[in-house]
Amino acid sequence: MNDKIWLSSPHMSGKEQFYIKQAFDANWIAPLGPNVNGFESDIENYLNEDIHVAALASGTAALHLSLIILGVTAGDEVICQTKTFSASANPIVYQGASPIFVDSEPDTWNICPEQLERAVKDRIAKGKKPKAIIAVHLYGMPYKVNEIREIADRYAIPIIEDSAEALGSSYKNQKCGTFGDLSILSFNGNKIITTSGGGALVCRTKEQKQKAVFLSTQARDDAPHYEHTHIGYNYRMSNIVAGIGRGQMTILDSHVEKRRSNFEFYKKAFKDNDDISFLFEPKGYFSNRWLSCISLPDYNVREEIRLALGKENIESRPLWKPMHAQPVFKDAPSYLNGVSDAIFETGLCLPSGSNLTESQLERVTTTINQYFAVC
Repeated sequence: MNDKIWLSSPHMSGKEQFYIKQAFDANWIAPLGPNVNGFESDIENYLNEDIHVAALASGTAALHLSLIILGVTAGDEVICQTKTFSASANPIVYQGASPIFVDSEPDTWNICPEQLERAVKDRIAKGKKPKAIIAVHLYGMPYKVNEIREIADRYAIPIIEDSAEALGSSYKNQKCGTFGDLSILSFNGNKIITTSGGGALVCRTKEQKQKAVFLSTQARDDAPHYEHTHIGYNYRMSNIVAGIGRGQMTILDSHVEKRRSNFEFYKKAFKDNDDISFLFEPKGYFSNRWLSCISLPDYNVREEIRLALGKENIESRPLWKPMHAQPVFKDAPSYLNGVSDAIFETGLCLPSGSNLTESQLERVTTTINQYFAVC
């Protein structure tokens, strides 16, 4: 059997061991140390805005702390883009709050401004003004930043920018991860760069970062003994993991370039196939193309292609199933227009790793072209 082609596998730079060795040599095997501070600085310098970064154990942890910092508590409501991974929505429930799901628009597959305003007005009319809006840059494509910000500001609702899939993407030459009142990044094993697991909270003020670090280290008060006046969490990134991140930051831009190259390869390979379409960048948008996605005529074709790829030992995956369609959220209020359901039915994520070879990409496209040739 051919070697496995993964959807999005880790891709090391070769420089990670340098920082990890430094941590071992200095015995910094803890959730603090030079690599943690250095990784935070690396991210701050890359994003190049007036922000402050807290390195954490996961992007989910960053989302959870965002909600706490914004004062979300039991009984509150939080608007969340429905077309996303469950980690965008789960922390709302951690806080005892309720998710309110909002559908996508077709230009970016992200949260729809019209449905968002409809949801905000309706929740206010029902006596529950949402405490926050979670907007996601899906598959690295920026959401409609200006439109969503205008609505959020008009109703005085803060935005949590879920940039877990969008490090290296930008909107009108400003990096994703800098548009929210709070923003989150993920360094999970399948992301554009990885620390094996890990994430970061991007804060607007030093005070927000200080609160995030405090809460992420079990909320230990300043005392010679263990004193706690707040509930804390074990959410801080370790110095070892941060060392991997420092090595990964050195090749972030080249990873983005390679993933965008993958997208161009697929686009060229399928340019004469009217049954395959792509999500293109609107003017002013720059996607890291974390995953290259195609849209197909219907659910059956999508599944037949996914299974055909699987037989060739090639991993592919349907687009995220919307949160409003997940059994765990079946009772959550939703404001829908049909876009997210439609692209779930017909969308397929193709192998997109920055370490894919041209021969591997050709295996993917040959398998798909052969499917259409016999249909």
